[in-house]
Amino acid sequence: MSNSDKVYTSICVLFAVLIVTGNIVYQKYVSLPLLHFYTFELSVGAILYPLTFLLTDLITEFYGKEKANFCVKLGLVMNVLIALAISIMDYLKATSWSKVDDIMFHNVLGSYGIAFIGSIIACYSAQLVDIVIYLWILKATNGRWLWLRSVGSTAISLFVDTTIVICFLTYFKILPADRMIMLIMNSYFYKLFFTIWSTPLFYASVSTIKRVLNGPVLNYQ
Repeated sequence: MSNSDKVYTSICVLFAVLIVTGNIVYQKYVSLPLLHFYTFELSVGAILYPLTFLLTDLITEFYGKEKANFCVKLGLVMNVLIALAISIMDYLKATSWSKVDDIMFHNVLGSYGIAFIGSIIACYSAQLVDIVIYLWILKATNGRWLWLRSVGSTAISLFVDTTIVICFLTYFKILPADRMIMLIMNSYFYKLFFTIWSTPLFYASVSTIKRVLNGPVLNYQ
């Protein structure tokens, strides 16, 4: 396996892991006082979620649109398999001595199927938007301003993703309707905050991959 294949495979695996993990833990909501004047209230599943866009941006940068789309589809297939597995496990009856009974298991993981559908729709839509905008900025700037195509594409696609998934979960009454707007704004601005502050990580990742691949690779597909 070439270095290029190893890098691509590693990014795809990490992308799938982040997507699946986020969907499993999404039901826990926390307060994060990251700013002196504001505290974010959001799902723990959203904490590392912006990294998924960083990963697809890396693939788009070095491997092009087709392989970036494949990575997104692979992550969604992994989500499907995990959702099916958890649904079967939720259906099975717990033993009398099990530390986690049926009610506890269902309350924590039983809504994964609904969350999965919302996540699939939101993630796939937003990632497609991200890839298209990233490539458009890449062409428009002739490969300059790496930060602009990363932050710009992610800022727009994260809003698409956040709005779709929270509206979907609210519609199915998994989230309270009176908290919908607040949750959208909190989740989005946290993700945007995270994206901006992770820009040095994106630059470092690009630099590392260039060294591994022995030179820059720009894709304008």
